[in-house]
Amino acid sequence: MSTLDDAVTSVAVGHGFAGVVQVDDGDGSHRWSFGLADRRCEVANTAETRFGLASGTKGFTALTVMSLVESGLLDLNQPVRTVLGDDLPEIDDRVTIELLLAHRSGIGDYLDESVLSDINDYLMPLPVHELSGSEQYLPALQGHPQVSAPDQRFAYNNSGFVVLALLAERVASTPFERLVAERVCDPAGMSNTKFLRSDELPADVAIGYLSPDGLRTNVFHLPVIGSGDGGLFSTAADIYRFWSALFDGRIVSHDTVAVMTTPRSHDPDKTERYGLGFWLAENGPAVTLQGYDPGVSFRTVHDPTTGVIHTVLSNTSSGAWPMTNALDHALGFA
Repeated sequence: MSTLDDAVTSVAVGHGFAGVVQVDDGDGSHRWSFGLADRRCEVANTAETRFGLASGTKGFTALTVMSLVESGLLDLNQPVRTVLGDDLPEIDDRVTIELLLAHRSGIGDYLDESVLSDINDYLMPLPVHELSGSEQYLPALQGHPQVSAPDQRFAYNNSGFVVLALLAERVASTPFERLVAERVCDPAGMSNTKFLRSDELPADVAIGYLSPDGLRTNVFHLPVIGSGDGGLFSTAADIYRFWSALFDGRIVSHDTVAVMTTPRSHDPDKTERYGLGFWLAENGPAVTLQGYDPGVSFRTVHDPTTGVIHTVLSNTSSGAWPMTNALDHALGFA
């Protein structure tokens, strides 16, 4: 483990990394913590610190939806219009739940990452304090016309996963954050993973910073409470519990996991494939969740054949990437 320890420490020092790293392999769990969770008060990150997951939340959304499919409340082939009714009329009547999960719906995106040169430049189209539940996102989702025919091509889409959260809430008559807790986090024993209000973060949560130094935070950049496309907070230990529970069949069935990790698309901009809510290695069995927001960067990779997991959580906008790339090479994922 000394070689890996040297590699992790070298990257952390060389790039000013702030966050937590965890590697789980045949020798157990190995964790490293660097930098500050709160720069103003000089509170250090620790192995127990909670970090934002940004788009890593999409995997939890997908599992929540698939759990509702298993319960008979939704169907993969179901047109979303059957639940949306007259809301979001720009969405093509042929768009199904499966196409949203696979980023193949072709719907317009309220947060089109393909046009962003710097994630810190993005500001929400509505005052962030108004975004405190999935129904409150409707004004942000409106007015974005279909950009391609359903199932024509893969295009990463944030709006689609907010729509999925909205559908889940409506058919289950339960707030989305509670659905995620009951159907994903509780079965996995993830007691430290929750949607939290950005304006009242608990003391064990890392504040998100827009740069490697300085005091500017992400409080004006993100919804006060997230939805299906982002907003969960978690710990490295809980992410390990997530992967263990997922592939043990404790969240959804083994058959459903197989459906979700079957490639639907190849991302033309990356050397990765995509299933339903999960990134998949171009070659090999590795499954990935990742997220990138102002003040948040996160990536976790699991090889279900070896059991090896590496997780990087950072409270800066791009801090996780040098570290997770180094771990990919050190652990044979690259």
